[in-house]
Amino acid sequence: MARKGVEDELVVLTVCGVGMGTSLILRMTAEEVFKQLGLHARVTATDVSSAHGMPADILIAQEMHTPEFVGRFPIVIPVTNFLDKDEMKRKLVESMEAAGWMAA
Repeated sequence: MARKGVEDELVVLTVCGVGMGTSLILRMTAEEVFKQLGLHARVTATDVSSAHGMPADILIAQEMHTPEFVGRFPIVIPVTNFLDKDEMKRKLVESMEAAGWMAA
């Protein structure tokens, strides 16, 4: 099995209500975090409605939007501070380790 983000590119969605503000900030933060982790990821910013019809390995969104995506995507990460790279990195690593995509 190829390691996600190493041999296989991760498909990541950053999501907010209308896909025009917060999701773009989340995308920029996520791109920097994946770069810091040395992982390959294609990050797309989108809105809640569109995200329901899109495939992805990881969904990152405001906490108020994540419950409706749990079970729909392998990893769903709620974020409270859109600019906090440390929070996002910690949650990504924990979730990816739990999914077996990263060695603990």
